[in-house]
Amino acid sequence: MTITSDTTATLLTEGTVFRQGVVCQDRDATVLLGLRNQTGYRLTHVTGGIVALLHRLTREAVPTDALGAGLDERELRQLPRLLERIAPFLARAQLLGGPAPSPLISVEATAPGAPYQPVTVGVDDPVRLSKFTLLRRREGALVLETPLTAFRCVVRSPAAAAVVSALAETCSAATLGSAGLPADVVAELLGHLVGAGFADLGVREGHGARFAADDDEVLRQWDVHDLYFHSRSRLGRTDEPYGGRFPHVGVIEPLPPVRPAHAGEPIALRRPKLDDILSRDPSLIATMEGRQSIRGYGEKPPHVDQLAEFLYRVARVRGVYGPRPDQKMPYAGSTRPYPCGGAAYELELYLTVRRCEGLDAGVYHYDAQEHALRLVNADAETRRQLLDLASLSTGGEAVPDVLITVTSRFQRLSWKYQSIAYAVTLKHVGVLYQTMYLVATAMGLAACGLGSGNSELAERAFGLDPLRESAVGEFILGSAPEVRPDPESARGAVDWRPGLDPQWQQDVRRLLP
Repeated sequence: MTITSDTTATLLTEGTVFRQGVVCQDRDATVLLGLRNQTGYRLTHVTGGIVALLHRLTREAVPTDALGAGLDERELRQLPRLLERIAPFLARAQLLGGPAPSPLISVEATAPGAPYQPVTVGVDDPVRLSKFTLLRRREGALVLETPLTAFRCVVRSPAAAAVVSALAETCSAATLGSAGLPADVVAELLGHLVGAGFADLGVREGHGARFAADDDEVLRQWDVHDLYFHSRSRLGRTDEPYGGRFPHVGVIEPLPPVRPAHAGEPIALRRPKLDDILSRDPSLIATMEGRQSIRGYGEKPPHVDQLAEFLYRVARVRGVYGPRPDQKMPYAGSTRPYPCGGAAYELELYLTVRRCEGLDAGVYHYDAQEHALRLVNADAETRRQLLDLASLSTGGEAVPDVLITVTSRFQRLSWKYQSIAYAVTLKHVGVLYQTMYLVATAMGLAACGLGSGNSELAERAFGLDPLRESAVGEFILGSAPEVRPDPESARGAVDWRPGLDPQWQQDVRRLLP
């Protein structure tokens, strides 16, 4: 549908409304304002006209120039200070003018900062949604969100929704089909979407349009999901509940600190002795400096006792404790050799074994509490697919003796954390990788962390529900090659530029097994 410019049409007017999720309660001249589950404000000595205005703002958007309607002189004097105080609860609405103004959109600030400034958009100017703008359902309404700015746009009418959906492709106010809105109104609405960062304004160029974002080298190197994930897992641009908030206490039971064992008979692993390890282990500095990613293996496979020691030193359950409600820990935790936020220890290890002396080839789960392996999949084709994918992740350099797939029991973290649970599990994968690298180096094993894997294949191989537990990391392990890669080899290249004490890595080699 084509919308023609109508210079006599009533354009948008500015309005004010409470943002999504605001609760307003009053009792005996006291008003309590709350936002979702967050602590709100207590307003005391509130007069009847102000109470009525606050309740009205929870129901509808009020034109800004009409906020004082119905207030007496004293209340009018109080109004500016009141609006300043409750500003975090307010949203900026754009109303379609007329005898009964109706809201098209409202824009909420998701973090403290300067308000956005609408941009002037002509009726023939090319406009499109930013590639970083997401449209989703939130609290019964469609909302636009972007990691580029600290604002959220609530779509409050079918006409505005039509405009937003049409912006999937480049168009203009003059050509948008939006339930009969005049082009001038659409242009002004687009100006707010552009100003708040949800849409891009371009310039006509021949038969097409050019947008600055297409030439921005920084934006071009961000994927949508990466930037959105970054902005929502750290403070600064989000107002969603954040951190260790325990949103499901008393409603959903937390997962146990140790994963229930898979079915099948356990294969008991040998427990190493601390004195034996202390007598032969190199120093921390030697293992740190001597650590390398090694993708080649010796002729002789690793022994099951080596694998047992590796797992014991890396991931065994040293103990379980809690709950400790008095210490803000209403769930049981465990302790293991690597660090973990909230003692959650949501990560699990699955071993796809190609060759290991004393252990049959197969796919196993490591029972970290019993220090045992349980066979979860004996299918040779599934094993081959897992190992082939691991080899592909190394560029075909390695055919691993053992592939260790790291999975996460997601609800173990999300029961406590909001907005950051997945980011936290990835941090845990990182510290687990480093722990595995250092232990493997100290033991004289070849180790290499991988950067990618196939979650669907892992879920099928291990018999997992992907929403409950899925793969988040991969690590390959094997016997050390007879001749280890020389860290000096790269230094003979013409592009080698020495930094700080690179010779340390070479110097510690004699200290490593």
